[in-house]
Amino acid sequence: MPAPLLLRERVGIVAALAGVSAIAWLYLVLLAARMPGMGDGGMADMAGMAMTRGFRPWTLADFALMFVMWWVMMVGMMLPSAAPMILTFARINRSRRAQGEAFVPSSVFAGGYLIAWGGYGLVATLAQWELERVALLSPSLQTTSPILGGALFLLAGLYQFTPLKLACLRHCRSPLGFILNAWRDGTTGALVMGLRHGLECLGCCWFLMALLFVGGVMNLLWVAAIAAFVCVEKMVPRGPWIARLAGVAMGGFGVWLLTQA
Repeated sequence: MPAPLLLRERVGIVAALAGVSAIAWLYLVLLAARMPGMGDGGMADMAGMAMTRGFRPWTLADFALMFVMWWVMMVGMMLPSAAPMILTFARINRSRRAQGEAFVPSSVFAGGYLIAWGGYGLVATLAQWELERVALLSPSLQTTSPILGGALFLLAGLYQFTPLKLACLRHCRSPLGFILNAWRDGTTGALVMGLRHGLECLGCCWFLMALLFVGGVMNLLWVAAIAAFVCVEKMVPRGPWIARLAGVAMGGFGVWLLTQA
C-alpha cells in the first residue's frame, strides 16, 4: 500500500478515535453543567438521584441512564489510551489483507474493547446504587465517608504493586506483542481480541476508576486527571515506575485520610 494511503488510513483512525472521545467528553460536560439547580426531576435526578430528598428506589430508566453515563465516561477516559493498540491492529490487519486475508474494520476491535469497559460501567452503576442506598454519596456522586475514601486510596495504591496490575500494564504497553500473540481471524476474532485487550486494560486500571467515587464522579477535572494518568503509565517510557511512584503517593494519601476520620 502506498505511503500516502497508509498515512491517510492512520490519520482517519486517529480522527475517528478523537471524534468519539470528544463526543463522550461533550456529553459529560453538558451533563455536569445541568446538574446544579435542576429541580424538575430531569438531569439532576439522573446524575444525583434526588439525593437532597433522600434515597429513593431507582426505576429501570434511572438505572439505564446512569449506566449510559458510566459507559460514556469510560469511553472518554479510556479510548485515547487504547489508540496505540488500535493503530497496531490496523497495521497488522492491513498486512494480512495485502496477503489475501479478509478485511476487518478496526472499529470491530475497538468495539470489543469498549464492550469490556461497558461491563465495568455496569458494575460501577451497581456500586453507585448501593452507595446511595446507604447514604455514602453526595449529589455530585462523591463519597461522604473519609474512611471509605481513605480505604479506596490505600487499596488503589497497594494495587499498583500487585502482579496482576504489573502484568496487565505490561501487556497494555506492548501493542505489537499483544496483537501477534492474540491474533484471531475474521470479524468475530477481531471482536474477541478487542474484548480481551479491554479486559487486560480493565485489570490495569479498574481500581483507579474506583477513585472517581472519592474525587467526585461528576468532577470533570478529577475525571480528566485520572484519564491523563492512565495515558502516562501506559504510554511514556518510564510508565511502570511512574505507576509505582503513584502507588506510594496514593497509599500515603489514603493513610492520611484514614487518620483524619
